[in-house]
Amino acid sequence: MNKKTSSIRLPFQFDRAMLPVIFSLAWPTMLEQFMQTAVQYIDTAMVGTLGTQATAAVGSTGTVNWLIESTISAIGIGFLYYISQSIGAGKILQAKKAAGQAVFSTILVGIFFTLLTCSCSHLVPVWMRVDPSIRDMAARYFLILYSPMLFRTMNIILGTVLRSAGDAKSPMIAGITMNVINIVLNFFLIYNTRSVHLGNWILTVPGAGWGIEGAAIASAIAYTCGGILIAWKLWHHDVVSPKGQSLRPDPQVLKPCLRVAFPNMLQRFATSLGYVAFASMINSLGELSTAAHTIANTVESAFYIPGWGMQTAAATLSGNARGAQDDERLHRLSSTIIPMEISLMLVSGGMLFVFAPVLMGIFTQDPQVLSLGSTVLRMVAVSEPFYGVPIVLEGMMQGLGKTMIPFVFNIIGMWGVRIVGTFICTQILGFGLIAAWGCMIAHNLLLFMLYIVLFSSGRWK
Repeated sequence: MNKKTSSIRLPFQFDRAMLPVIFSLAWPTMLEQFMQTAVQYIDTAMVGTLGTQATAAVGSTGTVNWLIESTISAIGIGFLYYISQSIGAGKILQAKKAAGQAVFSTILVGIFFTLLTCSCSHLVPVWMRVDPSIRDMAARYFLILYSPMLFRTMNIILGTVLRSAGDAKSPMIAGITMNVINIVLNFFLIYNTRSVHLGNWILTVPGAGWGIEGAAIASAIAYTCGGILIAWKLWHHDVVSPKGQSLRPDPQVLKPCLRVAFPNMLQRFATSLGYVAFASMINSLGELSTAAHTIANTVESAFYIPGWGMQTAAATLSGNARGAQDDERLHRLSSTIIPMEISLMLVSGGMLFVFAPVLMGIFTQDPQVLSLGSTVLRMVAVSEPFYGVPIVLEGMMQGLGKTMIPFVFNIIGMWGVRIVGTFICTQILGFGLIAAWGCMIAHNLLLFMLYIVLFSSGRWK
């Protein structure tokens, strides 16, 4: 029976009873994201000591990573929808079958992207309009980083399967393990053998001296270890272990998953392709803008952690509510999680605004890079609370299997505002990085307005 209420509902009816459930799903994802961001900070800081060219070479192809990983993530969203609703409806065997299909999809997609990225590694810096002086360096970094693509695919899809079953701790453990390995290997692979002073002691630390190639090798090994661990966690999971399930394609499971995943895949692919075009236009502005953009992006990523944690909780819980045919629970979820998200993003945006110069100073001592990066960070900090609403509502719609509207909204924002605006500002009018980030902020504000109208209408459900 569909559990509906005939009473008049206010737009927001904050339910304190839902807080423990939301945080139990959100905090492991937040911690995992925090660790990943911390490692990204350390990576960027370590590479930054090698000079502006090294920073630009590493960051110049970074948006291609968004393009690839976000496309793979969309497949995971299809399984999240199917498994979370199956569990909400009490259909555990159906959820296990979907986990087996997720393993099949992981192998297929992982092999495909391994062949694609490795074969195109020498072309990517050219497509990204990377400065010719650092193209070879950027191509070598890209090739090494994407060699273990199968294991990276395991991290993404199988981690999403675990989260859809309400287990956010296992992906967190795998993520932390992966990041610790990355940090330790960075320490030994990037730099030459050197002496470290510890009080009165002088310690000789061995080092390979491989520079940015060392950073890429450290990341590749860490991704491999993380993929193996997440697969082991899924295999031994109590609810969604694929043990005993067929790994052959099952149309009855794959069709509904792909129906949800396909619009999300198009959205993520088109949005990430927009990021590539955006970064390409910034790369064309020169080494200074590329370095400032790379570092500012790294800094900014830490301040979206509350948003992504809440999105994970929203997706899983909305799927459970829909599977149980409980519209009242869905309403209480939205009425609670959206105000929470706005509050968290207000705090993170305020901190970013205040500490922008300090955070930029972690990665660079170049006064021009520091000044330019601080300026754009303070600009985007003001828009963060607005961007929190689209993040969490999109998560809820993923759990409900409604991915077409987010696809349309994101295409309009990315290509109609950010890309067209940045092209006009940087390529025609000759403006710089500040104008480009202004277009990015306009994109975020448009998404906020579109999602607010959608939420107010009730059509998101």
